[in-house]
Amino acid sequence: MAKVSFLGLGVMGYPMAGHLQKAGHEVTVYNRTTAKAEAWAAEHGGEFAATPKEAVAGAAFVMTCVGNDDDLRMVCAGEDGAFAGMSEGSILVDHTTVSAKVTGELYALGKDQGISFVDAPISGGQAGAENGILSIMCGGDAAAYDAAEPVMQAYGRTIKRLGDSGAGQMTKMVNQICIAGLLQGLSEGLHFAEKAGLDIREVVDVIQGGAAGSWQMVNRHETMADDHFDHGFAVDWMRKDLGICLSTANETGASLPVTALIDQFYKDVQKMGGGRWDTSSLIKRLKALD
Repeated sequence: MAKVSFLGLGVMGYPMAGHLQKAGHEVTVYNRTTAKAEAWAAEHGGEFAATPKEAVAGAAFVMTCVGNDDDLRMVCAGEDGAFAGMSEGSILVDHTTVSAKVTGELYALGKDQGISFVDAPISGGQAGAENGILSIMCGGDAAAYDAAEPVMQAYGRTIKRLGDSGAGQMTKMVNQICIAGLLQGLSEGLHFAEKAGLDIREVVDVIQGGAAGSWQMVNRHETMADDHFDHGFAVDWMRKDLGICLSTANETGASLPVTALIDQFYKDVQKMGGGRWDTSSLIKRLKALD
């Protein structure tokens, strides 16, 4: 068991930090809204601190799960950031989905201070975080990953190092690119079924075990059919992630025409007032075109 700090208690970070405490680690949390950190400590029995610097004092491992590049820079490298309070030899594991650029910056900054930085974005949604079965894709030095991997087992089911610093973020981009295309295809298929007068549930019961099947089909077809879109990862977050994918594609020379198109479809959903709907809400855009 280890002394661990968790910075960022959003819909993912809150239960992840709880799993660490339940596993027997000594956990101190920080959240920008202190009331949420207080609530977590009251629920799970851990400690909370007013700043990242205070929260990481004495911690062997520091986990971050915040919003975007700027949030991560602030929580890590700000005046009261984690790096200002971490000890030499400690390890920071970042679960935020951010650009490979900021990952490189923080990896280098940490290395100058004798701090290891592992990029470890997550997939599995709110349910995966609550149930402790996330997929975690990691980049960074092998020794730091090997030390941190047993700690991540508290909330991760599939955990893998894909390469040096930035490899985890690049892999998360692949994940988001694949999900975007899949959800548009699923939305079009279910919309077509409805227009053709078919029972969506019966259709999915037949096709989900074949080549068209997917996690999204199994877990989202009913809520999509019922026009319910409050089940996890929000459109606003997806657009942030796809923006990172498209920017990185410009740098690497990759061609992402379908991803660029679906990003614009999500923009349409935002204009419909659906920024906080989950990503399966692409089907609402199709229905709006009727």
